[in-house]
Amino acid sequence: MGFELDRFKGTVDPDFKCNLCNKVLEDPLTTPCGHVFCSGCVLPWVVQQSSCPVKCQRISTKELNHVLPLKNLILKLEIKCDNHTRGCDAVVKLQHLAEHAEMCDYSPAKPVGVCESGCGLMLTQKEQKSNGHCCLRALKAHNSALQCRMIILDREFKKQTIEANKREKALLAQLSAVHSELQMTALKYQKKFTEYMNRNEVLSQM
Repeated sequence: MGFELDRFKGTVDPDFKCNLCNKVLEDPLTTPCGHVFCSGCVLPWVVQQSSCPVKCQRISTKELNHVLPLKNLILKLEIKCDNHTRGCDAVVKLQHLAEHAEMCDYSPAKPVGVCESGCGLMLTQKEQKSNGHCCLRALKAHNSALQCRMIILDREFKKQTIEANKREKALLAQLSAVHSELQMTALKYQKKFTEYMNRNEVLSQM
């Protein structure tokens, strides 16, 4: 899955978006027909469907290739910290995001204790150093983060539902086309069989 668009500074080039999740590409892979997707999006699709998600061209995972020039361009984009909903205002280049996360004072991965004043939330190094933990502020931030997460998950769920409906319609259309083709083929061979039987009957009467 890619990176949320609203985390980036400025407008993101449409060419940097995944054709499946519609987010900024993460570890982009390209198909033989030239469509680009996040590796985490396209690999499961191709394993299950054996086709390109856009044109339904038959492909295998071996035909997917990394797009290093595009990946390098995306890595230079400026993005908000993973902990921006917790209060971190840092904006870094995507290529430095993991490095920043390791040092971020707002990272939940760096708790130094639990608030014993009532809220029960984990304290960060910054709060521990400054002794500036406020239960009310922390609970508001935590609630805001949860609401933001719910909105993102709801949006993702709706997108996935729409995509699933599109895939279902496409598969039903393909199934209908195959069924029609089988019917036409059956009728054609039935006609040939009838002609053959009639000729046999005529020959047998001679």
